[in-house]
Amino acid sequence: MRISLAATASLLYNISPAAPFSVVHTHTIQQHRSSTSAVHAKTFALDPTKNQLTVTPISTLSGTVTLPGSKSLSNRCLLLAALSSGKTRVENLLESDDIRYMLEALDALNVPVERDADDKTAVTVTGQAGPIDSPTPDETVELFLGNAGTAMRPLAAALCMGRGSFVLDGVPRMRERPIADLIDGLQQLGAKVSCVEETGCPPVTIHAGGLDGGKASISGKMSSQFLSSLLMASPLCNGDVTISIKDQLISAPYVSLTIGLMKKFGVSVQIEGDMDGTPSFLIGADEKYTSPTSILVEGDASSASYFLAGAAITGGTVTVRGCGSDSVQGDVAFANVMEQMGATVTWAPESITITRDPNVRLKGVDVDCGKIPDAAMTLAVAALFAEGPTTIRNVYSWRLKETERMKAIVAECTKLGATVEEFEDYCIIHPPEGNKVKDNVVIETYDDHRMAMTFALAACGGVNVIIEDPGCTAKTFPTYFEMLGSIAS
Repeated sequence: MRISLAATASLLYNISPAAPFSVVHTHTIQQHRSSTSAVHAKTFALDPTKNQLTVTPISTLSGTVTLPGSKSLSNRCLLLAALSSGKTRVENLLESDDIRYMLEALDALNVPVERDADDKTAVTVTGQAGPIDSPTPDETVELFLGNAGTAMRPLAAALCMGRGSFVLDGVPRMRERPIADLIDGLQQLGAKVSCVEETGCPPVTIHAGGLDGGKASISGKMSSQFLSSLLMASPLCNGDVTISIKDQLISAPYVSLTIGLMKKFGVSVQIEGDMDGTPSFLIGADEKYTSPTSILVEGDASSASYFLAGAAITGGTVTVRGCGSDSVQGDVAFANVMEQMGATVTWAPESITITRDPNVRLKGVDVDCGKIPDAAMTLAVAALFAEGPTTIRNVYSWRLKETERMKAIVAECTKLGATVEEFEDYCIIHPPEGNKVKDNVVIETYDDHRMAMTFALAACGGVNVIIEDPGCTAKTFPTYFEMLGSIAS
């Protein structure tokens, strides 16, 4: 179910759909929920008839924001809690479409999930102490997972380990997102699972009868989620499982995140080889998930990138709370890229502060973004305000995400006045002359949350930016425009 713009506006911002988009300055979302007294307001014009939001010129981003929970960690935590023995309280869950799809799937599978009446970001999951079996053995269970890759891929693997028949499907774009490499790995382990042969994409059909273990060799070039999904499902097999990468592993920090989280749920993964090469992974037959009793979801590092880039562009000072030097998420490395461009970064265990000396210009960089593909999108907009070209390398995975992100970024940066050279797995962005982005550009968001959030930052060039379908941010960050406005002036 997509959330309409009007519904998003009235639900999140307590305004009439016809009213201006007025944002209260707060230091944290929690404070905003308890108080609506305006300390400072940045108003964005909302036009529900056109499904557009005009982000008005931003001269400075300055302040402190508390990040919502990580999408990647939220859905991983929910699944591992469901597979564990014991009850697990999961706190600081991201409130978004992707997590809602996972929760609805667990409901449909009869996994007990108790919502906290006083805290919408907390649930208690009663684990199954092993595989999830079909609640209706004589019927096929159909799960609709929207465009949530972090639900589709892990559930496809986990459900192969139990018993029953399942079909996993989603929106039209999900039917264009490859999953064949994961299916191949599961089939090597003996699973009766398939996707659409002609496309290598969902729907995924599963006839599960449990697995004994074995060896699987898969590609890691397209998405690290395939490996992460196999890893999370492996302790449910009856025997040892060895998974090897046969070519190249992209986004390795996300795999490290998965392995670290599995450790918190009592499972150790043995790693052989270099994570930046062709590693292999062994999960012993005696490894079983056990509830840690409670777990706190770290703030989303990909979401941090928008506020960090905004401070670097405008020269303001922004602190993001919820992830820092102790973070398990690879996207915190985006702060290092901003530092290369000329910003000043200060690290704390659970926060990052960024600013830029007004006498120091941002400069273009040449960066391998294979480990931070989501945050790399934010770099594309920061590049519009840099001196010289910026090259964003090793981002072929952009083409396989919520939309074809390479072509989307090239198109929208070009609208704003940049000249962009597009290659198979990288692009070179030449900023507009004098770093003057065009005014009143309508940004097509392609039903992609990150396109909306990233290109809103073009307003830091002192121009109006018109965002099509701003409600698409509900996928991972429904309160994004509220939080952006809370530190904007």
